[in-house]
Amino acid sequence: MGAATRTMSRGRTIGLFVGLGLAVALVLAFFVSPLASSQPDGLEKVSIDKGFDDTAKDHALADAPLADYGVEGVDNARLSTGLAGIIGVALCFAVGAVVLLGIRTLRSRPWSPPTPAAASPSG
Repeated sequence: MGAATRTMSRGRTIGLFVGLGLAVALVLAFFVSPLASSQPDGLEKVSIDKGFDDTAKDHALADAPLADYGVEGVDNARLSTGLAGIIGVALCFAVGAVVLLGIRTLRSRPWSPPTPAAASPSG
């Protein structure tokens, strides 16, 4: 087997691994995220226990399309949460892919060490 064939086979294997990983993450995001607990998290629980939960204010993105782990305009809560999970996974994957491709591009550029500055005559 030649080097080119091994490289192609390795690239195909990595692509398959990434594709299957993404598929599993998307399936889990859609089907498991609606099962998340609706109980208050730790910080919310402390604010309730200490009696200052009524002073909470909405943040600037409270009206965003994906606020509160749901998709705005989707009335079915399970579907809305599942879709928000899929969108979140897809966005994370896209950002990661852009970063990795950027790093790969930078690493593939030829590197030459900086040339030392010419010594200035002291006089």
